[in-house]
Amino acid sequence: MDLAFIPSPSVGVVHLGPIPLRGYAFCIIIGVFVGVWLGNRRWVQRGGRTGTVADIAVWAVPFGLVGGRLYHVITTYEPYFGKNGHPLDAFKVWQGGLGIWGAVALGALGAWIGCRRRGIPMPAYADALAPGLAIGQAIGRWGNWFNQELYGKPTDLPWALKIDPDPAIGRIGGTYHPTFLYESLWCLGVAALVIWADKRFRLGHGRVFALYVAAYCTGRAWIEYMRVDEAHHILGMRLNVWTALIVFVLAVVYMIVSAKKAPGREEIVEPEWQLGEGAQNGAEGTGADKGVKLDKADKAEKVEKSEKSDKAEKIDKADEGAEGDAEGSAAVGKKGAPADGSASGSAEAAGSAGGAKS
Repeated sequence: MDLAFIPSPSVGVVHLGPIPLRGYAFCIIIGVFVGVWLGNRRWVQRGGRTGTVADIAVWAVPFGLVGGRLYHVITTYEPYFGKNGHPLDAFKVWQGGLGIWGAVALGALGAWIGCRRRGIPMPAYADALAPGLAIGQAIGRWGNWFNQELYGKPTDLPWALKIDPDPAIGRIGGTYHPTFLYESLWCLGVAALVIWADKRFRLGHGRVFALYVAAYCTGRAWIEYMRVDEAHHILGMRLNVWTALIVFVLAVVYMIVSAKKAPGREEIVEPEWQLGEGAQNGAEGTGADKGVKLDKADKAEKVEKSEKSDKAEKIDKADEGAEGDAEGSAAVGKKGAPADGSASGSAEAAGSAGGAKS
């Protein structure tokens, strides 16, 4: 049987003993985990170290939650600080009310702090995280389904969302456009677009994040126009529509300027890790080269010693031969000496005789 509408959950919270398990909170938490997981994979693909995205998210996520809540409370202050308002309700985040604009703005500040502490360029980190943010938003939007909030204009379309009446908060029952579903699907499309464009054009230096922002704002503008919840209007348009238009223009301008100033993609995204690893590999390579050189030097030294040993042996043999020749000559000289002496004596005798005759 075909459904004539999408049913809303009868309850948005289940109690496990004294502990409340809220569907809205679960959607936010799951969205954060999925975003960080995908961001980590993309960061490692870009040459970064695994775990870095999560380390910086420790700063970004709390800042983002505070920023999202602040934006909601400031732009929708009446239930908290208006007539018959309840200021303490501003801290009840589980009841819903997180503005994406404030979440991204203050979350970016937290990410900047984390990046600065790690010596990492903020644009590179934002590029790695961008598709994960879009998917995290797609998951987080289902929290509005659990809370039966932020729906659109009445409709009888087959995919209309059934909203239960609640006189306590002035909610009128009926079937409405499921704007939470529209935005969830739009965010999934944005994630796919960003991943494709990043691979196709090798975007870098913050342009991936800027593309995500521009694409999200495009969808948010027409989805916001369909919503019927109370909001401030400026020149006949909802405040969030103006915000989406302004942020869209800023994102496009950033993409154009960044492409001219820093084309291409960063080669190094985590200097301390990548350069340290390169130095280590270089040292290992140098050590291997040194080992080869030492082996060659040892061989050359052994050959040189062998040649010197051969030369010394030849010289020793030559010296021994020379000594043998000298000894032979001396022996011959000794044998011829008496003959020489006799001849001298005869000559002397003959001389003497001659002298007597004269």
